[in-house]
Amino acid sequence: MNTLLNIETRNTVLLNMATLLEKERAAIIKINKGDLEAYDGDDLSMYDRLKVDDSKVDDMIASVTNLASQEDPVGVERFAFKHDNGMQVYNKTASFGTVMIIYESRPDVTVEAAGIAFKSGNKILLKGGKESLKSNLKIVDLWHQALENNGISKEWVEYLQFNRTETQAFLEKPTQKLDLIVPRGGERLIAFVKEHATCPVIISGRGNNFVYVHKEADLKIAMDVIINAKTTKISACNALDKVLIDKNLPNKESFVKELIAKLQEFKVEVLGDDIISKNYHVEAIQSNDIWSKEFLDYKIVIGEIESTQDAVAMINEYSGGHSSSIITKNDMEAKTFMANVDNAAVYHNASTRFTDGFQLGLGGELAISTDKLHQRGPIGLQHLVTNKWYVHGNGQIR
Repeated sequence: MNTLLNIETRNTVLLNMATLLEKERAAIIKINKGDLEAYDGDDLSMYDRLKVDDSKVDDMIASVTNLASQEDPVGVERFAFKHDNGMQVYNKTASFGTVMIIYESRPDVTVEAAGIAFKSGNKILLKGGKESLKSNLKIVDLWHQALENNGISKEWVEYLQFNRTETQAFLEKPTQKLDLIVPRGGERLIAFVKEHATCPVIISGRGNNFVYVHKEADLKIAMDVIINAKTTKISACNALDKVLIDKNLPNKESFVKELIAKLQEFKVEVLGDDIISKNYHVEAIQSNDIWSKEFLDYKIVIGEIESTQDAVAMINEYSGGHSSSIITKNDMEAKTFMANVDNAAVYHNASTRFTDGFQLGLGGELAISTDKLHQRGPIGLQHLVTNKWYVHGNGQIR
């Protein structure tokens, strides 16, 4: 077992990593170009996540710098109790031990997720996708430099160059201690990890997010939110896929026409339910199964709905449990919607694109969990801990 590094050491390593990322910026971008050129798939969102440019390096540097400035998540007292017999009882946060992160195509995960897990006092095992191997190895090399510069073993951050068969074998029978697994990627990756893992898994679930335009919506807000949530980053799990329009929305016809035109300007393929496709001349959906699909693409489905109650029922049936938003000037309707939609994040008059650890004040995220245990939504530094009971006595027996 790795002895917990003190907080000063963990912070120094993180700041050293920030310096190295800046120093090696050009090299990281150049190496990443090799990964991009070798990528032979046609998945637009995969390519977007794979790419590292100046702005991505800026984000990596901001992430580790921000982590270094945050309070230590380990050893935080959550509960204290003085027993009748004089024992003093405390419950405090504790690191998991060894955290494995399995992910696809995102070299920034090699910085941000590893940084969060490291700051939380954990040893990190990274298993990235083959499409980003060169970029990942370069970044791991920087982690090793940052560790060794501070006289710490490189073993704190380890990269596993496993193929699918080796990964499966490791999940089923780990060759070293493994306390927690975090898969970051599509549904196939998550299903694979859930099927084979023998230790706890935090499920970073799919998106398939909804916006409901209530009959008392501010139409400018509705337009801005839908365009933002759909078009700013199609590869994000917080992007928008489905729009429900209240059938009693005033000026509905002109609003829907303008919305479709604007989405098409952004090259978004618009599909509609029976009513929308017939009235607005867009392609009709072929089956209700499409309401369950996360697109990660320039594609959206618009449907008409009777009421808030029906919108809630539809979202709870089809969404990925991630994020949904209601656009309305009626606070009571918003309250009803937000209380009853079974998603990790619910919004009133705002874009689903804010479901992100950095945006929601956590300073970054390890993943966005759609599970209800042990943490839901963005998992930040303060959530990547377990707990431990500390009991102090002077000879008490029971």
